[in-house]
Amino acid sequence: MTGYGDTFTAWRTAAGDHWSAYTRHAFVEGLRDGSLPPTAFLDYLVQDYLFLIHFSRAWALAVTKADTVDEMRLAAATVNALINDELALHIRTCAEAGLSESDLFTAQEKPQNIAYTRYVLDAGHSGDFLDLLAALAPCVMGYGEIGTRLAAEKTSTTYAEWIGTYAGEEYQQVCRDVGSLIDTAITRRLGDRPQNSPRWPHLCQRFTTATRLEVGFWDMGLET
Repeated sequence: MTGYGDTFTAWRTAAGDHWSAYTRHAFVEGLRDGSLPPTAFLDYLVQDYLFLIHFSRAWALAVTKADTVDEMRLAAATVNALINDELALHIRTCAEAGLSESDLFTAQEKPQNIAYTRYVLDAGHSGDFLDLLAALAPCVMGYGEIGTRLAAEKTSTTYAEWIGTYAGEEYQQVCRDVGSLIDTAITRRLGDRPQNSPRWPHLCQRFTTATRLEVGFWDMGLET
């Protein structure tokens, strides 16, 4: 996938087959062709609502880990987009199924959700800005990549609104902005040849671990 920055491209390559297992998961293909059961999609939305709350907290943590005002601005803008835009899709869709936002907020987190969100938050608390970005990137860019592909390949309109959200220009711009943030942050801290840094393998592993946890999140969605 082009347009999301050089660092993302390198991390994506380093993740190997884990990346395709995530972005071409059976759950994703069910969104593409409309075969995903509505009950599975609704259960996923409930869990993803809870996930996005913690994800927003992780981006808020990025504000405190940032070195520059520009880094702070982008992290803060991402928090705003998650809370005020992306969550709105979940709230609206679940409301149509008879679930209130209070129902979503008080739902029980599943183990796969807890494992993923706490991993990302721990990356931020125990590591630095780059650790946090490496753990956050698979979700942000992966959904952008999935949305773009499904918009071009979908054979059903059942999940067109979900697909349109992540394929839309607003979300795609978020992906490009985050990709640019990562590239700039990497260069600032590791220099022009970050792959020569002793930290590089660890950051690749951060990204790959988060990608594997994304696969687990889709698996969870099919267990309904």
